[in-house]
Amino acid sequence: MQSSDGSAGPLVGLRVLELAGLGPAPHAAMVLADLGADVVRVERPSGRALRLGPQDATDIVRRGRRSVFADLKESEGRALIRALAARADVLIEGLRPGVAERLGVGPEDCGRDNPGLVYARVTGWGQDGPLAQDPGHDLNYIGLTGLLHAMGRAGDPPPPPLNLVGDFGGGSMLLIIGVLAALWERARSGAGQVVDSAMVDGTALLGQMTYALRGMGEWSDERSANLLDGAAPFYDTYECGDGKYVAVAALEPQFFAALLEGLGITGAHPSAQGDRGGWPALRARFARRFASRTRDEWAAHFAGTDACVTPVLTFAEAGAHPHVVARSTLIEVDGILQAAPAPAPRFSRTPNRRPSAPGADTESVLRDWGVGSPAATPAVRATPRAR
Repeated sequence: MQSSDGSAGPLVGLRVLELAGLGPAPHAAMVLADLGADVVRVERPSGRALRLGPQDATDIVRRGRRSVFADLKESEGRALIRALAARADVLIEGLRPGVAERLGVGPEDCGRDNPGLVYARVTGWGQDGPLAQDPGHDLNYIGLTGLLHAMGRAGDPPPPPLNLVGDFGGGSMLLIIGVLAALWERARSGAGQVVDSAMVDGTALLGQMTYALRGMGEWSDERSANLLDGAAPFYDTYECGDGKYVAVAALEPQFFAALLEGLGITGAHPSAQGDRGGWPALRARFARRFASRTRDEWAAHFAGTDACVTPVLTFAEAGAHPHVVARSTLIEVDGILQAAPAPAPRFSRTPNRRPSAPGADTESVLRDWGVGSPAATPAVRATPRAR
């Protein structure tokens, strides 16, 4: 499907209003825009504190949507947001609980003229609970779920897993699921609703298999003592002769057998995979073998086998890997490597749009959304086009 302005994707025709923020909210808005939604980002004139990093076209998380300035401290800015919300299908905000209501752009304010509005809120702790008003970041939220404690090597502090687990896994991905579920329900009821996406809740949901294994007595609270946390020598990373690494994930018996064969390890029967007492000795043998060649030599050696051995790549190397290139998983736009919108996920009939530089202007948004002429005030003004 393709709209009149040339955009494409399964969500063409969906209007999303995004109140500028950090982390999961803009990431969710980016994904919805990648899927074809018409996303308008409302920037605050004093937006320097809203995000880490650049505020221009190099901030690729802002790709794919138009933007306007609106000063929420001014009545004209608040009125603009309510006017746009009256014509939107979805509003996304990541403010601390109660802030949107105090500003006059909360669910009741925006839903008054648009009862079908899906008002999507993403926070760390959620809209209620003892910690709802406390500040925090990804690491704080995942730390409360037990999952951060499970990460890392025994004897070492749990390492920060970038901000993938809380911000983007438990945050933006679960927010998007909530938005799409609410839109599906609205198609039957005609009514919108509030989607309360908390990173602590979403992270716990991501960890459901780990909780299940623990409940069955197959997962210990001790780090580096479990199948998927680096305890198993056949599910870990190994340093090679050039200081680079390979990832080994030979979980199934037939893959373990292929790993042994590929490493030329004799005297170890595939049944040894389940012998935890023999894991330390087996790990030492694996480590010696992997240290005997470079990473790329091992990658070539195991290519086409069932051993589940692959190279651990840097960002730059990932962009040049033949599989990544063949699927256009990562692409370079204006010299910036980024995850392409087309592959995630892919659609057979309604392909996603390709990325465009962020930035547009107030006039086109108001015209296309049927709001009217912009107010002649500093509270509402055009965003300069990204260079």
